[in-house]
Amino acid sequence: MNLFDRILLNLPEVSHPTQKKLSFKEKLKWTLIILVLFFVLGLVPLFGLGQNALQRFELFSVILGASFGSITSLGIGPIVTASIVLQLLNGSGLIKFDLTSKEGKRRFQGLQKLLTLFFILFEGCIYVFMGGLAPPAELAGTGAFFQLELLLVFQLFLGGILIVLMDDVVSKWGFGSGVSLFIAANVSQSLFVRLLSPLPSPTNPGIATGALPALFQSLAAGDPQTAVLMLSQILATAFVFAIAVYAQGMKVEIPLSFGRVRGHGIRWPLSFVYTSNMPVILISALIANVNLWARLLQNWGYPLLGSFAGNSPASGLVWWLTPPDVVGSAIRGGLTLVTLLQGFVYILFLVVGAVVFSWFWVQTSGMDAQSQAKQMMASGLQIPGFRRDERVLERLLERYIGPLTIMGAIVVGVLSGIADVSGTLTNGTSLLLSVMIIYRLYEDITRQHLMDMNPMLRQFMGG
Repeated sequence: MNLFDRILLNLPEVSHPTQKKLSFKEKLKWTLIILVLFFVLGLVPLFGLGQNALQRFELFSVILGASFGSITSLGIGPIVTASIVLQLLNGSGLIKFDLTSKEGKRRFQGLQKLLTLFFILFEGCIYVFMGGLAPPAELAGTGAFFQLELLLVFQLFLGGILIVLMDDVVSKWGFGSGVSLFIAANVSQSLFVRLLSPLPSPTNPGIATGALPALFQSLAAGDPQTAVLMLSQILATAFVFAIAVYAQGMKVEIPLSFGRVRGHGIRWPLSFVYTSNMPVILISALIANVNLWARLLQNWGYPLLGSFAGNSPASGLVWWLTPPDVVGSAIRGGLTLVTLLQGFVYILFLVVGAVVFSWFWVQTSGMDAQSQAKQMMASGLQIPGFRRDERVLERLLERYIGPLTIMGAIVVGVLSGIADVSGTLTNGTSLLLSVMIIYRLYEDITRQHLMDMNPMLRQFMGG
């Protein structure tokens, strides 16, 4: 075993459970523990923090599962960034892994964790030394300022490690993955506040933060334009929710039979949104990172990715990757051709990004035709009327998996873009992500644990 493999084997990780299958109660317990811990850590402020230039990026903190200014300021950013880099390297052929073997998968996962640790330290240094999260300004130029910067980096590194370990706990002991859980938790919290909060809005104290109280307030005050805006946000949110659930429920079923048991078979389902929510997570995190880097580079005096006017992007790449509120502009009477062009470019970027990341994800996550054929053959399944041959099954799956990967990614990209430009209550992409995550979690729970649930809960879950 070489030095590199020794390093990969000794990276910090959470051990697998000793029992082969955990019960529903055990998984629920660990999922809830991690969820509570995630929210608690988001309330722990960074010691020595003075300036928090990242606080204005509330929507991107939702996508990144971060709470800027707390010990979890990095969120899932390093995990997702490492995944993006590794998928691009593997997909381009610069680094090749044999993901059909246990050794190849172990090296791939180990390298991904090593890259995650690197990006935790790298992003922590960038956030601090480029002024995103900085010590008090009155200490600038002193030795205490530099010491506090190092302390902030250490705290961010510690918080990043905790997020990685919490993700590990959820993946091995809970439901789904920690990355998905943290995004869904952040989006649900944001959506609850923006829909129901009766507290005054920070930008407009004369009206409630929540769209529902604001709708009734504006109707009572005789302000039809605000009422229409609030109603359009609520309807856009409901529309995205309904379409996302409908798309998730669409499946292609392949009839298979058990070769050793005549007359018995199953239908193997392939979801229309074949790669589920992972490509959207990756493209959303990429856009969030572009925005954060653009702000930090501008603060540093090098606006290479674009510039900001106040809190809003004003030019460059970051402006084109910012969704305009097309519906809101139309209601206010300020819709222009430039706004429509910006919305079109944004949606096009989401679609292309979703397709690229979907394709890479299929190749690196064991969802390709070859891996699925091996899994089916190991289960004793074959195509009715054909001899038991893995190559025959692989060719059949290729006819479905390729088109589903592309078409599902296009639909998700378009839906995500429409959600963003239509002015939903929270960021449209993050809302779509949350719906897809929760729906996939529901499917996994009902498939794996329906029989060991409480009878009342089983009935509620559709059992």
